[in-house]
Amino acid sequence: MMRVKVCGFTDEGDLAAAVTAGVDAVGLIAGVTVETPREIPLTEASRLAETVPPLVSTVLVTMPADAGEARDRIEQVEPDAVQVHGIDPEAVASLGDAPADVIAAVDPTETDLDAYAAAADALLVDSIDAEGGGGTGETHDWVRTREIVDTLDVPVVLAGGLTPDNVTDAVETVDPFAVDVASGVEREDGRKDHDAVEQFVERVTRARVVP
Repeated sequence: MMRVKVCGFTDEGDLAAAVTAGVDAVGLIAGVTVETPREIPLTEASRLAETVPPLVSTVLVTMPADAGEARDRIEQVEPDAVQVHGIDPEAVASLGDAPADVIAAVDPTETDLDAYAAAADALLVDSIDAEGGGGTGETHDWVRTREIVDTLDVPVVLAGGLTPDNVTDAVETVDPFAVDVASGVEREDGRKDHDAVEQFVERVTRARVVP
């Protein structure tokens, strides 16, 4: 079954509503170098992570300067997984013994995809901006991402401009391990539209992938 991650929670009520809607993972954005209304302090990310019930994964989304800073943030928040942006494959590989699964955020045109795939537990393919951050709200080449899914022996999470209106096409085109959404299910910056989250999860569940 296709998995769903909703990212960028700033409020406990929004997080609880997403869990009720059936998401598999929740993303908490802390310690990033780009402007986003979804960023929260690391202390708040830790507090929200503690409210997530068993069998729903917590993901710390962060942009560390290096692997050491990533480790410090993992220790503070204690997520199930860390999604790192802006560090090279060598730094990602050095997190292999960290107490969290490591998801490397990459652009589909990245030339080091093989190296990232060897270093990380999963890849998140997103529309990455010039500063190395995702969450741009823009889609990318899904056909190219399908090639990545078919070529690399690592789980691939599809992100970038997904909404309830286009996620069925995205899933059926790419056949990823999971999909990730943030702004596409918001009613305003940083606050989730609970109905949109429910629709997103439902449409992912109903999507049919053609081999």
